[in-house]
Amino acid sequence: MTKHAAVWIDHNEAKVFHVDGEGFDPIKIKPHHHIERPTVTAEHAHPAESLHFFQEVEKALVDVEEILIVGPGSAKLELIKHVHKHNHALEPRIVGVETVDHPTDGQLVAHVHSYFHAKDRMRGTVP
Repeated sequence: MTKHAAVWIDHNEAKVFHVDGEGFDPIKIKPHHHIERPTVTAEHAHPAESLHFFQEVEKALVDVEEILIVGPGSAKLELIKHVHKHNHALEPRIVGVETVDHPTDGQLVAHVHSYFHAKDRMRGTVP
């Protein structure tokens, strides 16, 4: 089981980063629809499609102990609502939610390493 992962998500894409190792190779997940109007969220535009999109994200997180969800808009909150409603086993493993714009993959991984290192230090599990 992987200890830490992060999900960067918006309405056009999700990237799942397993960050315990030295390198990183994000899993990229795209919804099967494209939202033309930014005021319409994925959750309300195509409920069946957003369900599939969020389920694909969940599959990428099945073996993760702690998850940080980040992104620029409301998709991260829609993912959390979906998990709350459909995947009770995954819900307690979500340990943080942050608004993050569009960092490079390297910047995001560095932020996630820092986030989990600080969290582990507070718990006393790392020096």
